[in-house]
Amino acid sequence: MLRNNLLRRLPDGFLAGLRLEPVTLSRSFQLSSPHQPMDHAYFFESGIASVVVRSPEGQHTEIAIIGRDGMCPASALLDADTDPFSVFMQVQGEAHRVPISELKAALSEDREAQGLFARYAQALAVQHAYTALSNAVHHIDERLARWILMCHDRTDGAEISLTHEFLSIMLAVRRPSVTTALHVLEGKKLIYSERGLVIVRDRAGLEAFARDAYGECEKEYERLIGPIADRDGTAG
Repeated sequence: MLRNNLLRRLPDGFLAGLRLEPVTLSRSFQLSSPHQPMDHAYFFESGIASVVVRSPEGQHTEIAIIGRDGMCPASALLDADTDPFSVFMQVQGEAHRVPISELKAALSEDREAQGLFARYAQALAVQHAYTALSNAVHHIDERLARWILMCHDRTDGAEISLTHEFLSIMLAVRRPSVTTALHVLEGKKLIYSERGLVIVRDRAGLEAFARDAYGECEKEYERLIGPIADRDGTAG
């Protein structure tokens, strides 16, 4: 059974015409490099990919995460050969990949699929925008709560495999700030953190703590695409 939210919603005829190749993606696997063309598009069944933007002087921050809700690179949907982002696996997982040339050819002949992917590109742009807003206005504790919730949306169970180093990159802060923020969430019994692992203890409490840092881009995704598959593989 397909768990990727886009593949599940594609017309049957369109899906039958794609050569989907199952692949296993290890942590840190580089999916896309800045300004470099990609040969394949990846539709994630599990795991989490991180979209990172870097300045010419080497400053970097995450602008989006992608799991079974989507695919990469979005540039393939926008008829652009490359983009300036780096995309790599933050949490290992499984995916289906398809040659980008084949995906584009199939899209050129199917307006229903074009519409779905256009809405996904819009949903991803909204996630970019709300990440920028959160980075600008929310405290690190709330940003961390938002980010854990977003990862939890895209994983099975309560355990999320995350290191402090990854967290510092994703949140554009120093590692001591990550440690302090994790201790805040642990002190409120919202999560449990140990080396390389975050365990969600109180999902509702985490959402309440994140306040308006979390939820808006999730609502927009559901409006445009539909609910993400639940952890048992069914649509919510």
